[in-house]
Amino acid sequence: MRGSAVRGPVIETTKRARRLRQSDNDAENALWIELRDRRLNGNKFVRQFPIGPYFADFACRECQLVVEVDGSQHFANKRDQIRDRFMVSAGWSILRFWNIDVLKEREAVLETILAAVEQRLERHIDTHDLRFFAAEGYGETYP
Repeated sequence: MRGSAVRGPVIETTKRARRLRQSDNDAENALWIELRDRRLNGNKFVRQFPIGPYFADFACRECQLVVEVDGSQHFANKRDQIRDRFMVSAGWSILRFWNIDVLKEREAVLETILAAVEQRLERHIDTHDLRFFAAEGYGETYP
């Protein structure tokens, strides 16, 4: 019922999100254990959340934060740049980590996610091990 006034899931979107969740890698699974059930200071995260034509690995709807866990195929990926620009323009801040960092530096990753949720990060960070792109309004208020 795409385009109707009736709200509810789009069946194909739900099916695709389920397929993506089933194909999660070790790093995504490890991070999900830490984020699920409001385990990170009571913040609710969901996984494989649809935003336009894209799916976020993890998203906190309340603070409009997307967390991505990337493998080496994402290094300097033009599609990721287009995807990030789309999500930021839709009001979502994007936080990207490497798989290896999630697996080996999980506490630091969780601290960084919490800093993003609490709007304590700089608006733009682009280093070899962390990328963060803030949406408009990030850092102006803290919920």
